[in-house]
Amino acid sequence: INRFPGRMTNSAVRAGLVLVVCFAASAIALGQAPDQRTIQDPVNPIARFLPKQEKMTTPPIGVPIKPGTELVSPSNTAGGGTKKITLTEAQQAAAAQADPKARFAELEIEVAKEGRKIAEASYYPAVSATFANMHFNKFMGERIRLGTPDIGVNLAIPLLTKDSTTFNVNVTQPLTPLLKIQQVVKIARADENIAKAKAGVPLAELSMNVEKSYFDLLIAQRELTIAQAKANSLIDKVRDSGPSAAERLEMVEAQKSVSLIDSKVRKLSAILSNMMGLPIDTELGLVIPPSEKRSVTLAEATQQAMDSNPEIYEAEQTAIKAGAGKRLAQLDYIPDVAVIAGYANENIIQILPRDFTYVGILATYSIFDGFKREHTYKMRKAQVEMAEMGVGAAKAKVSANVKTSYFKMEESRRLRELAQRMISASNFVNTSSDSESAPMRLVRAGMELELLRAEQSYREAYGELLALMGDN
Repeated sequence: INRFPGRMTNSAVRAGLVLVVCFAASAIALGQAPDQRTIQDPVNPIARFLPKQEKMTTPPIGVPIKPGTELVSPSNTAGGGTKKITLTEAQQAAAAQADPKARFAELEIEVAKEGRKIAEASYYPAVSATFANMHFNKFMGERIRLGTPDIGVNLAIPLLTKDSTTFNVNVTQPLTPLLKIQQVVKIARADENIAKAKAGVPLAELSMNVEKSYFDLLIAQRELTIAQAKANSLIDKVRDSGPSAAERLEMVEAQKSVSLIDSKVRKLSAILSNMMGLPIDTELGLVIPPSEKRSVTLAEATQQAMDSNPEIYEAEQTAIKAGAGKRLAQLDYIPDVAVIAGYANENIIQILPRDFTYVGILATYSIFDGFKREHTYKMRKAQVEMAEMGVGAAKAKVSANVKTSYFKMEESRRLRELAQRMISASNFVNTSSDSESAPMRLVRAGMELELLRAEQSYREAYGELLALMGDN
């Protein structure tokens, strides 16, 4: 330092000047940064702080929704190779998958069916056979001596032979127990009927879930199309003049809306693909199904629900089971009488014939059981009354639900018809004019969205009504 004082002074001055120039350039750059960002990105002034969106093509909006129109999620069209699928195909594909609920219902039917066959088997005679071979290590009898101790005879009187073999076939046919068996079979058959009535419910629920997911995705795709159109409209509006502060905020909100709806579309597409057994990243092209045209009157729906509703049917079968249980309790006061017959071949008892047959009647009756039969009968009687009340409660509940679903269906049908008329009117206006403005296209796209929502609401209400009517 002491050897080069002049050089160190000049270096320090040059370094200071460089720092001053750098700070000045930074200040100028910071002062001009907002204008530069506005020039470079007039659409979104904070684009570099937001997650990058994939490039998405915007389907045309304002096209009237007709049966067969295909709406593809813009987020899925970029890669191509869209799988076109109708609602019926989606439901069939979902039904073809191994559904644990459906398999469980099948097993319930099988269990109830076999239980009923077990009960019916008691109608037939019971045939049993017994075989025994025994060796005794001692003389099985009595030894006596006739005469004096010096002169006499020793006699051996066996009760059982030392080596004994017996074979016995026995047949028992119940008589009075047949009345009890009849009631047990009624109970088992009621359980089987309940299982069969519930068998179609899982498949019907699956079909309704697929339909709901299908329309949810259709609606989300249309919402995404509208959101993108609004964002593009804002871009076109400020393309030349540059956005104001309020317009910048509006564009950020529009981009946020597009991003959120796009995520919703992806999620719903994955859910529907999973239901159909397809990879969750499958690109789905959904075809708008034709409007549901079937209808039913409230009286018809109520009557069919009273006849075929699974909940009412189960309550009625439960009442049958309770009545059979009550009659079983009454039959406990009757002796159990059975006819028995058999064949025996034995060499155990010497004084008996080698083989013989037999037939007879066997009756048993419990004289005192601690008042068990009396309490059982009272319990069964109370259960019958409860079951009958359950039938009435089930019918009242189903009747109220039928009315609710019916009125919801009718309201949705009116909204759907109104949306269809509005779209038809807009189509007439469009054909009467030479061109259609962007705001008008957005309005018509909103009408189409409302039509989809009304159609979904109608289908959901009609599906609920069919389920209440027992149409699985």
